[in-house]
Amino acid sequence: MTVSRHIVISDDAHELPYSKGVMAGAIMATGLTPARAFHVAELIEDRLHADGVTSLTRAQLAEQARAALHDEVGERYATSFEKWQRVNELGRPLVILIGGAAGVGKSTIATQLAARLGITRVIPTDAIREVMRAMLSDELLPALHASSFDTDRSVLKPVPRNADPVVIGYREQAAAVAVGIKALVRRAIMEGTDLVLEGAHIAPGFVDLDELERAVVVSFLVTVEDEDLHRSHFVRRAHDARGRPMDRYLQYFDHIRTIQRYVTSLARDHGMPIIPSYSLDATLSQVIELVLSRALAAVPTPQPVP
Repeated sequence: MTVSRHIVISDDAHELPYSKGVMAGAIMATGLTPARAFHVAELIEDRLHADGVTSLTRAQLAEQARAALHDEVGERYATSFEKWQRVNELGRPLVILIGGAAGVGKSTIATQLAARLGITRVIPTDAIREVMRAMLSDELLPALHASSFDTDRSVLKPVPRNADPVVIGYREQAAAVAVGIKALVRRAIMEGTDLVLEGAHIAPGFVDLDELERAVVVSFLVTVEDEDLHRSHFVRRAHDARGRPMDRYLQYFDHIRTIQRYVTSLARDHGMPIIPSYSLDATLSQVIELVLSRALAAVPTPQPVP
């Protein structure tokens, strides 16, 4: 019986066995599906065994992965993998902020993106709001004690002329939750931890990204332009998730669309990328390209040796 030899990844004083799962996770950042990424990871292992390799450095493993990707799925994925390796050498945490009105698919995009990028910390801003509302009473800050699309009931009357109470209430809640968002991001930066934050409260003008220069921060807005498609998201979500009945969302659907229009206008004014959500695979592909391009922009350009 042939015994499979262990392949060890050695750098400095650390040695770890080659893991197909870990390699597949790194490869998924290129946009490959989990199944195809794992297939490439197996191919890498087979090649190393065939060449009699029992020990190699991380840099050598990355080169093996690049070659396998080039041969198996094409240069596009090989180049993408190489770029992600450069991003990983930044030494700064990656913080991804995903905004959008209720029902546009933020949570699904966040979890799928985090899985592709190997990020383990994914936090919805509604969780931040829940913590804050436990500390601040309804009388003290009523905007926290309603859903993002139901805050108009907390707006003081009379409402200024030409002002929409839905937008006023949303602004009050977003401004309050922004305090918690910034605290969480600062904590992630201090710990050097990658983070994905998603929620209706992430909107341009409420979180000052200039304060977060010690991280690579990528923010974008997810939208659903087609009203019927947007409405269908709540129906599908009600089947997939307990405790999220569609009736309440559909009752406030006009409010949700109002918030989307408002946040979209903010995104355009502030230059925040807007990504349409109509197909999960297509949307994820756009998101990964955006994150990669923004992250690469933060990679210092190597200076020529004199």
